[in-house]
Amino acid sequence: MTGTTWDPTLYLTFDDARSRPFFDLVARVRAESPRRVVDLGCGPGHLTEVLVRRWPDAVVEALDSSPDMVAAARERGIDASLTAVESWSPGPDVDVVVTNAVLQWVPTHRELLPRWIDALAPGAWFAMQVPGNFGAPSHVLVRELAAARGITVRDTLAVGEPAEYAELIGRPGVDVDVWETTYLQRLTGEDPVLTWITATALRPVRDALDPAGYDDFRAELAPRLREASPANADGSTWFPFRRLFAVAHKRS
Repeated sequence: MTGTTWDPTLYLTFDDARSRPFFDLVARVRAESPRRVVDLGCGPGHLTEVLVRRWPDAVVEALDSSPDMVAAARERGIDASLTAVESWSPGPDVDVVVTNAVLQWVPTHRELLPRWIDALAPGAWFAMQVPGNFGAPSHVLVRELAAARGITVRDTLAVGEPAEYAELIGRPGVDVDVWETTYLQRLTGEDPVLTWITATALRPVRDALDPAGYDDFRAELAPRLREASPANADGSTWFPFRRLFAVAHKRS
């Protein structure tokens, strides 16, 4: 995660669609008066603002490993800090942890999760959401083209299945809620699937290639994505996007 270059403006292109899983996740967190709320992987800070409004009396701590994302969050007035997820651990006053669309970038997150849960104070909540679409045609095509250029990108092992996360966070004395949702996104515009994945799945490819090579990659990928996700009669494209959710509540 720390080696990936992020563009906050591009990431926010599909803000409404990308933000919906966050609201579905946080709706399951029933903390009433938390002392400290941590947004672990805050991105540009637009969703950290939601946490601030929900828990106005809490200290809301925003962390991200991308300098560009931290700068964008600070421009919004969020006191974000540059911190790698791998080096973070919850302090004794942390009552809520939210990590939204972050852990898929952290190869060691399976080892981190049980440690974080064990370290949380009694009564604390932990909520995570990750994409579960690494087997989708869009991502398979990216991997195939990237491999032909000697570039390794995330595969289906980047995230687990719901039952695996239930086991990882289902520690003694912890109540667990795990589920999955497939959102059917209606995308519009020219090459909408390519535009959608440019902000996320294509980041490692862009980082590995020079500008000309990246343009060539996108030019080769675009028609394959159009074939895999053809447009409807009205010009829009339905794009299924699977998400995995897990919420843990440590009993008092």
